Amino acid sequence: MKTVAFHTLGCKVNQYDSQAMLELFEQAGYEPRAFSDVADVYVVNTCTVTGTGDKKSLNAVRRALRTNPSAQVVIAGCLAQRDGEKLLETGARLVIGNARRGEVVKLLEEAIEKGERVAAVTDILRTPYEPLSISSHEGHTRAVLKIQEGCDRYCTYCIIPYVRGGIRSRRPEDIAKEACRLAQAGFRELVLTGIHLTSYGRDLENASLIDAIRACDAPGVSRIRLGSLEPVIVTEEFVDALQQEKKVCPQFHLALQSGSDAVLKRMRRRYTTEDFHRACALLRQAFPSCAITTDVITGFPGETEEEFAETVAFSKEIGFARMHVFPYSARQGTPAAAMPNQMKRAVREERARQLIAVGNELAEAYRASWIGKTVEVLLEETDENDLIHGYTAEYMPCAVEGGKPGKLCVVTVTGLHQDGLIGTIQE
Repeated sequence: MKTVAFHTLGCKVNQYDSQAMLELFEQAGYEPRAFSDVADVYVVNTCTVTGTGDKKSLNAVRRALRTNPSAQVVIAGCLAQRDGEKLLETGARLVIGNARRGEVVKLLEEAIEKGERVAAVTDILRTPYEPLSISSHEGHTRAVLKIQEGCDRYCTYCIIPYVRGGIRSRRPEDIAKEACRLAQAGFRELVLTGIHLTSYGRDLENASLIDAIRACDAPGVSRIRLGSLEPVIVTEEFVDALQQEKKVCPQFHLALQSGSDAVLKRMRRRYTTEDFHRACALLRQAFPSCAITTDVITGFPGETEEEFAETVAFSKEIGFARMHVFPYSARQGTPAAAMPNQMKRAVREERARQLIAVGNELAEAYRASWIGKTVEVLLEETDENDLIHGYTAEYMPCAVEGGKPGKLCVVTVTGLHQDGLIGTIQE
């Protein structure tokens, strides 16, 4: 039997796309293997958001060929879309980008049969929504459900619109069908993901993100978790509608990127810190104790000490439950890469270290605020100490004694454990 192994870099959308391609290989008779094992085919689903993503993607290709020099390698995803035929120099048999992934098995086997190396990279700006679907996912309790592709925001630092194309939304009826399949497979939590969830439905008639959320409310689904949003979507009307959907998790990832209005303007973000603050206030009014998480970039071109200090102060003012902090990475072809006053790498990374330390303090304070309170935990796996680990609706890791994976239980928080909580299950 032929074997296939996947390595996925980057975002949850990539995780979904990899699962969809894996299921196509399985349907064609391939047996999955771990990426570290010898396999006949290796698929590397790449990321190009940062230079680190590029390096990790190429390292994965080299690692696959070291493991099995005679293997067939497929390079998919954003770096593949960006560099196309150039990546054939790595020894890959097929480079496929962010379209035609539903044809991945056919394209690969045709290339092998002809003895060719093929770059099947199409113009992503003219590509409709590709109807990929999944019926399973890694793990046993939570599955990613992709509802949207592409972005047309063109923030000055971001390469994604160029490699993912414009807004394409999945129809609510297709979302509902997949939600039912995943629920029937035993998944209790669905994570709605897309490249720019905030734009979901703009290309459809009479469809909004709330409609997509409602489409996921299948029997057996206990939680619906939203991926990254922009604060502009958080209106009173939106929050009121969210409150009506009782399965929505009170964890909201609002991408900040900078706490300085001047930097936000240079980034071409379409909100101000006042808009962001207002969005957080609306969410907290409707969902007391909700977790608000974020992304921040440090060292954007021209970022002064004062502007960085504004970001630090604003982060503390908001009180994020978790922060993902990245030093700015110039992406060739984006407006920011050509801006003056590019920051030295050491400055970008030092500011990232400082803000990560602030984020860690905020995260610990948020977790500590739950000690003595009750939380709902969806249990997932057992560790070597027989503790069962899972996540709260606020997406905090929590460890308990007893229970079993897949069970949703009420837990009294007794303390902090590693980067999460520890507690006891209420009888």
